[in-house]
Amino acid sequence: MEGNLTLLDQILIALALAMDCFTVSIASGLILKKIYIKTTVITALMFGIFQAAMPAIGWSVTKLFNRYIENFDHWIAFGLLAIIGIKMIIDNFKAEDEKTFNPCSICIILTMAVATSIDALAVGISFMCAGLKTWHQLIQPLFIIGITSAILSVAGNMIGVYIGRKIKLPVEMIGGIILIIIGVKILSEHLGW
Repeated sequence: MEGNLTLLDQILIALALAMDCFTVSIASGLILKKIYIKTTVITALMFGIFQAAMPAIGWSVTKLFNRYIENFDHWIAFGLLAIIGIKMIIDNFKAEDEKTFNPCSICIILTMAVATSIDALAVGISFMCAGLKTWHQLIQPLFIIGITSAILSVAGNMIGVYIGRKIKLPVEMIGGIILIIIGVKILSEHLGW
């Protein structure tokens, strides 16, 4: 047991943090309709790294950082996801050769990784409160968070690709709506709606 967190606690925290990665990856897979190994690996790495790095950052600067970021972190996550979501919805109405949203773009992947990991800053602060006082104690939960996020992003991408091939729907619009819903969920959780 690390600090006051059991292995089960760490796994449950990792699964909770990875849900946004999973859902965003489904949305990307819906659009791609094909598994691109390079994109899938880059997405998994980015999501895993950012999901693990954000709690480390939050843990490192605990109370000082929390006091400044907790008032607007949810707005940043909402804004990034809403912008990407709106772009996807707009692209849905464009001709195929005019579409600009590309889930294979490093810029898009990076933006999604940052947007889905901002909430993890608070988890780092909670790690300090739960008794994880040294980097040695922090390594295991961060590893579990990163691996879980990476695995679920791959699974989400594969599920999205499968569904995107089987169902002929306006997938850009669906993906955009999913991202906006995730952004609203993050915002509503922080504002107590």
